[in-house]
Amino acid sequence: MKITSTSCICPVLVCLCFVQRCYGTAHHSSIKVTRNQTKHIEGETEVHHRPKRGWVWNQFFVLEEHMGPDPQYVGKLHSNSDKGDGSVKYILTGEGAGTIFIIDDTTGDIHSTKSLDREQKTHYVLHAQAIDRRTNKPLEPESEFIIKVQDINDNAPKFTDGPYIVTVPEMSDMGTSVLQVTATDADDPTYGNSARVVYSILQGQPYFSVDPKTGVIRTALHNMDREAREHYSVVIQAKDMAGQVGGLSGSTTVNITLTDVNDNPPRFPQKHYQLYVPESAQVGSAVGKIKANDADTGSNADMTYSIINGDGIGIFSISTDKETREGILSLKKPLNYEKKKSYTLTIEGANTHLDFRFSHLGPFKDATMLKIIVGDVDEPPLFSMPSYVMEVYENAKIGTVVGTVLAQDPDSANSLVRYFIDHSGGDDRVFNIDANSGTIRTTKVLDREETPWYNITVAASETDNPGLLSHVTVGIRVLDVNDNPPELAREYDIVVCENSKPGQVIHTISATDKDDFANGPRFNFFLDERLSINPNFTLKDNEAIVVLFITLRRSKKEPLIISEEDVRENVVTYDDEGGGEEDTEAFDITALRNPSAAEELKYRRDIRPEVKLTPRHQTLSTLESIDVQEFIKQKLAEADLDPSVPPYDSLQTYAYEGQRSEAGSISSLDSATTQSDQDYHYLGDWGPEFKKLAELYGEIESERTT
Repeated sequence: MKITSTSCICPVLVCLCFVQRCYGTAHHSSIKVTRNQTKHIEGETEVHHRPKRGWVWNQFFVLEEHMGPDPQYVGKLHSNSDKGDGSVKYILTGEGAGTIFIIDDTTGDIHSTKSLDREQKTHYVLHAQAIDRRTNKPLEPESEFIIKVQDINDNAPKFTDGPYIVTVPEMSDMGTSVLQVTATDADDPTYGNSARVVYSILQGQPYFSVDPKTGVIRTALHNMDREAREHYSVVIQAKDMAGQVGGLSGSTTVNITLTDVNDNPPRFPQKHYQLYVPESAQVGSAVGKIKANDADTGSNADMTYSIINGDGIGIFSISTDKETREGILSLKKPLNYEKKKSYTLTIEGANTHLDFRFSHLGPFKDATMLKIIVGDVDEPPLFSMPSYVMEVYENAKIGTVVGTVLAQDPDSANSLVRYFIDHSGGDDRVFNIDANSGTIRTTKVLDREETPWYNITVAASETDNPGLLSHVTVGIRVLDVNDNPPELAREYDIVVCENSKPGQVIHTISATDKDDFANGPRFNFFLDERLSINPNFTLKDNEAIVVLFITLRRSKKEPLIISEEDVRENVVTYDDEGGGEEDTEAFDITALRNPSAAEELKYRRDIRPEVKLTPRHQTLSTLESIDVQEFIKQKLAEADLDPSVPPYDSLQTYAYEGQRSEAGSISSLDSATTQSDQDYHYLGDWGPEFKKLAELYGEIESERTT
């Protein structure tokens, strides 16, 4: 069978078919092929020989996009068995057979009935067979061949990812790569130049360029400045047929934005500024703003402000608002128009993020001069002191002068000032004030024991502007006078054993006084001479402590227990339970045993005194020189002034007895002598610690003898 085609044949198949050009009139070509298998002829003996190919199939070519009125001729099938008498029938099967491709079963001519698109399907696989029309037996075996759709340049290049948005830093070097664009062409890249694309720039010169082969876009100028121009719209074209005339093209847009770098220093719009600030401005408040401009954006425009010079450095401070990039001027100290009416500041604004590539464009800072004018404001009167403390004796006559406050107008006008007491706190109007002089007087008789301290508020205003006020606190201490008699601390109910010995201490009596320390706790005790004196008891005044003694036995009775070994101390009963073992902050008896071991004044841990004792009430620093009597007097005075009243008791255990006395024990236990036989004169030889005891027993011995 031979195959005839009018289409252009692929050059690689020149060994199989005749190649003809696609232009001009079609030429028929035929190729004779041998069969690839033997055929058994009826009546002949089967002969085996080397098999040969009966079909040499070929590729047919059909142009895509055929728009003619008649079907496009594809090629011709022809069998060597065909004698031209119509006895051979050609059959075509496979892809598109009967629909796209039809064959004349007598002549073997193949036609394409439809316009084909290579981009949809590049080739079709078909099968051809020649049969005997009379017997329907195949004359030759079926053969496979391909009809290939031949490409024409019917597709323009396309940019599938456009339009593009891209950035590049300003001031970049010329030739900096920006972006690579790629266009695709659906035509056959293996045939001709239909898919060979070349890139060019239609818009965006002279700022950018594009590589014609790779599509890489680059900067084309040095030092492109964002502050001069920020956005660029670049149009890139892709043209097939290697850019020749007649080629198809497509285009895309690339939007390029220059990003900012710190290539611009801050600049103040003016070299001199003036700001008005009233003298009434509050310390810490913002009094003004100043701003330097920076053409950069983002962090490249960040800056900080500082005061680098001027006579107002200590009066004003400046901070930076990061959002607005403004300098906020604040007041550090009060202004006084009468003392200074203006200040001068040199303010600097400097970038915080520097790019050393552009340091030659600096310095990246700027300075300006700011003059601050202090405004005069009518201010309220100013008191000579922030607060006053005055004193007045109790029981003073009504109208007694307590003290004087003084306020002046701080303004240059120096207006007159009037005073009054602010009674908005609801006080009982114990004092009044002279409106012109500021002298405070009493309006009532004061009682220190009732109210020892007063706090009043004095206001001052200018006569020309009564609504402008100043206030000051005045504390008035009421001084004590000795206007309260002493009183026994409590009612005493004393129990005495009937066998108490003469001279024995049976109770200690104390007194209180509502007056202050200076007028109170130094008492003298004595028995009332107007009452009958009981000879069985005597009173010993120790200035601070009163001791009640038994002087005589009224009668002698037998002891309840008669035993030579029954030696007991007398029992003294006190109507006082004390605070228990946990009360450990009471009077420290250690000082009585060893005065040099006494510590400083201690307060209760559960109550902290709020009144500070005056120096005359505090404990003496040197304890070695204090004897027992003086120490007791001092402790009693401190107890009377203790603000943590009411009194409290405690039980303390002391494990230290002190050094052994050379005189031995003075206990009456196991004593073989009676009190009447005891001689106490030796107590005077024991030293100053026993001086008082010697005096007491010396007097007792004298009384007993009497």
